[in-house]
Amino acid sequence: MQSMKPDRLAAMRVLIFGNSGSGKTTLAARLAQEHSLVHLDLDSIVWEPGKVAVQRAPEHIARSLDAFLASHERWVIEGCYGELVEAASGHCTELVFLNPGLEVCLANNRRRPWEPHKYASRQDQDAMLANLQAWVAGYYERQDPWSYHAHRKIFDAFPGPKREHVADASALLLIDMQQGMRDPVVAGLRCRLP
Repeated sequence: MQSMKPDRLAAMRVLIFGNSGSGKTTLAARLAQEHSLVHLDLDSIVWEPGKVAVQRAPEHIARSLDAFLASHERWVIEGCYGELVEAASGHCTELVFLNPGLEVCLANNRRRPWEPHKYASRQDQDAMLANLQAWVAGYYERQDPWSYHAHRKIFDAFPGPKREHVADASALLLIDMQQGMRDPVVAGLRCRLP
């Protein structure tokens, strides 16, 4: 976010969302490191600790998100959960929608390193890959709060600064929706233009 003015950096609160495998965690980790932001992976408040695919009660999830928002001035939040993205969007200084396309997401999931905060072993993670890939493949057809349709509605309705990363040929481009132009710099990462 090199083009941000210093006052905007002081209160930097970036909300990143998209399909599984779209690069949310990678981008969020980079922003957190480069700008000393607190990083919240929404998976950490949605799923029961130490359990695979066991969702916490909605009221516990909401309380966890509210507590995070109340206790941090500078942050990056990332996840696919439309209802949580919507709840946090009123607090962000920038909304980022990662939409690189289905094939990119599937390929990224196949290359995903072991996530010890989610799975007891690499084998446990690999055992869930087929289920994850089937869920990811339905992103553009589903109508649930974690689908493309929900994400598109959130992004289109958001009145503040927002950006969408989309696949264009073999390069990811950043579309600055406020300016209506393409910018090859993504949070300090250079993208190849076709």
